Amino acid sequence: MKHIILFVLAIVVVNYLSSKVYKRFDLTKDSRYTLNQATVKLLGGIESPVEIDIFLQGHDFPSEFRRLQNETRQLLEEFQAKNNQLVFKFIDPLENDQSKAQNIEALTRRGLTPMQLSVQESGKASQAIIFPWALASYKGATVSIPLLKNKIGSTQQELVSNSVQHLEYAFADGFSKLTQPKRHKIAILKGNGQLKDPYIADFAQKLGDYYFLAKFTLDSVQSDPQKTLKDLEAFDLIINAKPTEAFTEAEKFVLDQFIMNGGKSLWLIDAVAMEKDSLMNDAGANFAVARDLNLTDFFFKYGVRINPVLVGDLYSAPIMLATGSGNDTRFMRLQWPYSPLASSQVNHPVTNNLNLVKFDFANPIDTLKNTITKTILLQSSELTKLEGTPLEIQLEKATEKQDPAGYDKGRQPLAVLLEGAFTSVYHNRVKPFQVMGEKTQSMPTKMIVIADGDVIKNDIDRNRPLPLDFDRSSNQTIGNKEFLLNAVNYLLDDDGLINIRTREIAMAFLNPQKIAREKVKWQCINIGLPLLLLVLFGLVFHYFRKKKYAA
Repeated sequence: MKHIILFVLAIVVVNYLSSKVYKRFDLTKDSRYTLNQATVKLLGGIESPVEIDIFLQGHDFPSEFRRLQNETRQLLEEFQAKNNQLVFKFIDPLENDQSKAQNIEALTRRGLTPMQLSVQESGKASQAIIFPWALASYKGATVSIPLLKNKIGSTQQELVSNSVQHLEYAFADGFSKLTQPKRHKIAILKGNGQLKDPYIADFAQKLGDYYFLAKFTLDSVQSDPQKTLKDLEAFDLIINAKPTEAFTEAEKFVLDQFIMNGGKSLWLIDAVAMEKDSLMNDAGANFAVARDLNLTDFFFKYGVRINPVLVGDLYSAPIMLATGSGNDTRFMRLQWPYSPLASSQVNHPVTNNLNLVKFDFANPIDTLKNTITKTILLQSSELTKLEGTPLEIQLEKATEKQDPAGYDKGRQPLAVLLEGAFTSVYHNRVKPFQVMGEKTQSMPTKMIVIADGDVIKNDIDRNRPLPLDFDRSSNQTIGNKEFLLNAVNYLLDDDGLINIRTREIAMAFLNPQKIAREKVKWQCINIGLPLLLLVLFGLVFHYFRKKKYAA
C-alpha cells in the first residue's frame, strides 16, 4: 500500500512540475523549428492579440501543398509557444459553392491573387485553385502575407520547398510592419535626370510600407553646400535611380561626405545610353553610346568600376514584337540577349531563394582591390558576351538564331555589395568647397551598386504603373521588386530580420510517377504481407502445439 501511495504522489509531482516547466525540442537535422533570434525578439514585443487567417485550406489540396499547409501550421505553433497573443485559424474560401465566386472576387480585390494548379495524383490529372496567402490583423491594421515563393522554371515540389524556406521571414516581415513603427528615412535623389516618379511608383509604394520616403535634389549645393550636406545627413539611405546627367564635383563631394558619415546608398547606374523604346522607329535600330556621369573616379575609389559595354546573355527575357499589319498583326516573343535574367551564386540574405532578376542593357562591373569587402549579388549566366560601344542595336537581332559559341565570356557581375570603412574620394585632393567636420575615412557602412537603372523601372499602362515583379514580355513573375526591397532592408536592417532569409531547409518529397506506377504493388504488400505472416504464424503455432500434445 505504501508503494502505491508513493507512486501516485510521484505522478502528481511530475505532472505539477511539467505544467510549470515547458520546453520544446527541435530534433530536425536542419533545425527548421528553431526560430531565429530576431524573430523571437520581434514576437516578444507583441503585447496585443495578432489574429492570423490562413487560406491554405481545402479538401482537394495537392499533396505538395499539404506539406506547405502543415509546415505553416507547425511554424505558427512555434510562434504561439513564444507568445500566446498570436491566434490563427485556417480558412477554406472555396468551401461553400454558393459564396465561392464572391469570396474569390473579394480576396482578389485585396491583392490576394489565387493560383491555379495542375494536379497529377494517382495517375489522374485535375485542376485546383488555392489561395497561398495569410492576413494578419493587429490593433485595427491588416497586412497580407504571401506564403508562396515562386521562381521561373520551378516544379511544384521546388515551389513548395522554396515557400517553406521563406515562411519564417514572410511572417516576421508581416508582423514587423504591423507592430513596429517606421524608423528610417530614405532620400530618392532627383535633379540629375533620374527616373521620373511614375516609373519608380510601384517600388516606392512598396518601400513606403517600411520607411519614410522623400525626394531630394542637390541643386542648392552651389549656393549653400553646408546646408545641403546637413539636410542630406537627416536621411539614412539614398537611392540614385538611373541618373542621365553628369554630377558636378560639388554634388559628388556632398554624396561622398554623406557616405563618410555612415550613410547607406543604393546606386542604379547605366554606363551606356540605350533604351528599348528608342528602337521602336521605322529603322528598328539605334546606337548605344557610353554615358559619362562623371562618377568613374567616385566608384573607383570605393572599389568598383562599371564598364561602358553591353552584356549579351542567351539566358534572357524575350522581347515582344509585332509582325504583320492590320488585322493580320501578331505579337511574338523573340529571344533578346540584351535583357539578361540574372541570378546569384552566393547564399546571402539579399539574394537567397530569389527569383530571376531582369536587366535591360546591363553593364559588367569590375571589383578592384582595396580594403572594402565586396560580394557579387547578381551575375549573368555562363553564356554571356560583351559588346563595346558605340554599337548599333537592331531589332532584327531578335529574329536571328544566336550562336552559343560567341557567348564565351562567362558570368559577369551585375550587382555588387560593398561593406566596410570607405576612404573619401577627395582624400588628398582639392575639394570643390570647404565643409565643417570633413571626414576622409568613413565609419563602417554599406552600399550596393547595380549596373542597370531599368531594374527599378516599372512599365506604364494607361497612365498607371504596372507591377515591377511581373514581366509582360515573358508573362512571368520576376524578382526585381523583391531584390530591391531585400537590398534596402539589408542596408538598413537593425533587427537582423533580413538574415532569416539565409536559412536552408531541405524538403523530401515522394516521386508522384513512381507512386502511380507502383501503387498496386505496395497496396498488396501492405495489406497482404501482414495477413500472410499471420497465417504463417498460425500454421507454425498449430504445428508445434499439435506435436507437443500428440507426444
